[in-house]
Amino acid sequence: MTMDKAEKAVRDILAMAEVGVDGEHPWDLNVTSKEFYRRLLGQGAMALGETYMDGLWECEQLDVFIDKVLRAGLEHKISMWRLLGPVIWSKMVNLQSPRRAFNIGKHHYDIGNELFKLMLDESMTYTCGYWKDADNLADAQEAKLDLVCRKMGLQAGMRVLDIGCGWGSFARFAAQRYGVKVVGVTVSQEQIDLGRERCAGLDVDLRYQDYRDVEGRFDRVVSIGMFEAVGPKNFRTYMEMVARCLKDDGLFLLHTIGTNTPDLQADPWTIKYIFPAGYLPLQKQIDAAAQGVFIMEDWHNFGADYDPTLMAWMAKVDEHREQITQLGYDERWYRMWRYWLLAAAGSARARRNQLWQMVFSKKGVDNGYLPVR
Repeated sequence: MTMDKAEKAVRDILAMAEVGVDGEHPWDLNVTSKEFYRRLLGQGAMALGETYMDGLWECEQLDVFIDKVLRAGLEHKISMWRLLGPVIWSKMVNLQSPRRAFNIGKHHYDIGNELFKLMLDESMTYTCGYWKDADNLADAQEAKLDLVCRKMGLQAGMRVLDIGCGWGSFARFAAQRYGVKVVGVTVSQEQIDLGRERCAGLDVDLRYQDYRDVEGRFDRVVSIGMFEAVGPKNFRTYMEMVARCLKDDGLFLLHTIGTNTPDLQADPWTIKYIFPAGYLPLQKQIDAAAQGVFIMEDWHNFGADYDPTLMAWMAKVDEHREQITQLGYDERWYRMWRYWLLAAAGSARARRNQLWQMVFSKKGVDNGYLPVR
């Protein structure tokens, strides 16, 4: 296929989403090299991100571009077999085995606490905020943390397990506001080091540990934004581990990104550059993993709230770009990070990615669980 034919093919496909090339709209693409067309047709989703990192195209409103592309279903138009490959491979191979468990910590979370301090709110919460009554990132994150505590019915003296504790934002909040004792586990050494500093003086024990190695019994278990790294081969093991650690009358809250689109479960570009072995579950996979282990008490979807969360993180990256550059993150890194944050915002806006909070019990809540919003 010649360059001219490749360009025409890509232009025709983008037109289906009302996206132009070198057009007048801020979501149109400004292509700086015709190599973009050939690579996109040959490599699909991977090439879309890599060519942006390489500077082969620009887009002022990249989030709007992705929203339009997904709403028009264009992922089905370009090299579909290349998009499905990572999903099929992830189901055949256990990419999140105990041997590989700490890879995501080293690849993503350990890239530098100073970067995340500049990007996140003061609480260092790296998951979707709850914007129901909030108009800024800090309030949305505090609302989310409090929502989790209220859904769990936390009471002073309870022992809580936090799977995927990050920098200790939930542990710190729950210990300070609700007087609970928290054990948190993460596979990031950088998160542990800073998290322990931030939780000093509280009844919080943060551990550098794989979730499969947790022992003990807890009144409540929460997992906020970690299940995306568990992988389909381990979903059942994960549920059984939580059940083993949860008291019979306890509650378990699972907060995870999910998708209703199998094609988006394992995006090749995101796996290569952002979250190695990342995998977004489908509803039926979570239900199958919990079947016979837990009773589903509540399922809350506020996936649209990831859009303003991601846009707020991008705004903070842009606000502190000079400081981030001084930390050693170059132009190519910035383009990678911008593509990731804005593409994720577009995915949430198009409602392809969801944010689910589920509450489970082992034997059912007496007289029923009252949903908290």
